[in-house]
Order: sequence, then structure tokens, then C-alpha cells
Amino acid sequence: MISGIGIVFLLTAALTVAGALAAALLRNLVHCALSLTVTFAGLALLYLQLDAQFAGFAQILVYIGAVAILVVFAILLTRGAGVQEYRSYGSRWFGSLVIAAAVFALLTWAVVKSLPAGGAIAQTPSVTVQSIGAALMSGYVLPLEIVAVLLTVALVGAVIVAMPETKAKAIVEKEGGQ
Repeated sequence: MISGIGIVFLLTAALTVAGALAAALLRNLVHCALSLTVTFAGLALLYLQLDAQFAGFAQILVYIGAVAILVVFAILLTRGAGVQEYRSYGSRWFGSLVIAAAVFALLTWAVVKSLPAGGAIAQTPSVTVQSIGAALMSGYVLPLEIVAVLLTVALVGAVIVAMPETKAKAIVEKEGGQ
């Protein structure tokens, strides 16, 4: 009999796998990006179920709050700027399928080999979200701020690259002239 926690885990795992499959198989790029967001949310829920609060909340803030939104904006800003879409499969699909199966087999073998032999229960880590937050706000303030500035510069650069040529050139010339 499956317990309540087991049912919640199975539903969360199914949601995550369904989101990943939809992100890989859908044709519309916006739908793929939104499916990727569902996958990120499912992973965050799995982290939270495993009592890894920091990893779960970082998943929500970084991946759902930043990366997924950035992907959606990039798709919407560059709509029509890329190459024409084609819907034919290449002649090497069988080789690709063999390579994908080999990678899956290798990953499965690595996971099976890494399982504990005697069913030993892992110790719960003593690190809490509060201790990680205290460390980030005391000893790691400078690296945290550098990463924040770097991500902001990358976001501004992505927006400038996604702009039409004339607007981006005018902005660069205006900034260079001052």
C-alpha cells in the first residue's frame, strides 16, 4: 500500500516528467518554455519533499523566477528573427536514437552503482536555510553581489542583442557618446 507521501511523490514526479516531455516534444516555442517552467516547479517540489529547502527555494527563485522568464522573453523578443522552421526529420535519426539509448543506459548504470548496498539510511544534514542565509549575508556578501551584477549585465545584454538592429545601434551610440 502506498502512503500519502508516496502518492504526493508519484504525482509530483509525473508532473515533472510530463513537463519535461512536453518541453522536448511540443512544436510551439512558447509552449515549450512554459512546459520547462512546469518542469522546474516539479523539481522544486521534489527538493522540498526531500527536506532540501535551500535547493527547493533556489530552484524557485533562480530557475522559475529568472531563467524561465528570461527564456520566454527571449522567445517573444526574437520572434521571426531566426531561420525558417522546418519540420522534417534528418536521415540520421536512428544513430541519434542509439546514442540517446547509450547515454540513458550509462546514466542508469551510474545511478544503480551509487545506491547504498545495505539500504543504509543517510544522515540528515545539519545545514539549514537559516545558516546558509547567515553565511551568504556575512562572509559571502561580495561574491553574492558580484553574481547579482553579472546577471543584471547579462540580462541587459540579452535585451540589447534581441532588439532590432537600428534601436540597438542607437542605444550603443548614445551610451558611447556620453
